[in-house]
Amino acid sequence: QVQLVESGGGLVQPGGSLRLSCAASGEIFSIMGWYRQAPGKERESVATIITSGGTTTYADSVKGRFTISRPNARMVYLQMNSLKPEDTAVYYCYTKGIFTRRDYWGQGTQVTVSS
Repeated sequence: QVQLVESGGGLVQPGGSLRLSCAASGEIFSIMGWYRQAPGKERESVATIITSGGTTTYADSVKGRFTISRPNARMVYLQMNSLKPEDTAVYYCYTKGIFTRRDYWGQGTQVTVSS
């Protein structure tokens, strides 16, 4: 059974930084990443990393400010710098099983950027 456990969300002032962490278990994953959903908006991809090779992709709105990294096969981080109020959302860890090809989601962690 796949489990994704997120941590690191919270309240931060504009211009501040946060690091989100996701610990995954239960399978080997082909893609790991982060999505977010703001109130009244659809869930959107923020950053993803392909586990074989390390290719990363970012939403245009976060390029140059956010960095996704994968220190080992079971962890994925999202370093968020220069945060803006429009980054406020629930952030979800995402993985895709390499064998099942199923999508898996974490429970979500709230990030609020406000003065």
